Amino acid sequence: PEMVILPPGSFMMGSPESEPEHSKIESPQHKVSIAYALAVGKYEVTFAEWDACVAAGGCSHKPEDEGWGRGKRPVIDVSWQDAQQYVMAGKKTGKPYRLLSESEWEYAYRAGTTAPFYTGACIKTDQANYDGRYDYNHCGAKTGQYRRKTIEIGSFKPNAFGLHDMAGNVDEWVQDCWNDSYEGAPADGKAWNGGECKVRLLRGGSFSSDPNGLRAAVRGTGSPDSRGRIVGFRVAR
Repeated sequence: PEMVILPPGSFMMGSPESEPEHSKIESPQHKVSIAYALAVGKYEVTFAEWDACVAAGGCSHKPEDEGWGRGKRPVIDVSWQDAQQYVMAGKKTGKPYRLLSESEWEYAYRAGTTAPFYTGACIKTDQANYDGRYDYNHCGAKTGQYRRKTIEIGSFKPNAFGLHDMAGNVDEWVQDCWNDSYEGAPADGKAWNGGECKVRLLRGGSFSSDPNGLRAAVRGTGSPDSRGRIVGFRVAR
């Protein structure tokens, strides 16, 4: 996959209590420092990339595309365990691919911003693929447009780091185990491998999310073996 190298930096992870739709699982807001260069997938992993992994024998699961098409659409119907198989297969290239940690993912999403979205205080359906029948904090996110399916990667402008679809299109698996707050969370960008590891984290929201679900701080969950039409992933190195 095409990668973008992110610079080292620090950011405040989570959301302040003053942020509209704030949840206690996004607290306490805390500083995270990424002291290393991080390569992140410019796009969500596509069906073309996944199908190539299957053809090469590196991936065993053959996900359905819901009739929406494959190719440049993000792969869906893949579990956290499937994503682990994909990144392990990627190591055959000599590159140490992996999933992002939750804090790396939020750092990548925010790209130096502090607002609810990397687009600012609001997001629109010409900036991300989500359910535009709903609004966020009366900001104008309700456009009426609801595509009801994934769209090809790179259909919208990227964030300031050059990453596409960090909000919407598909929810993205990250490495961490579930914890219901950030008390004791790593502050160095590493994955949190303690807690409830029968539950893993999903980030970014999907085409079926309302705009609130696309906020930088929103945390979703899923069983490591669960698959669904709104779930995919991107890789890191």
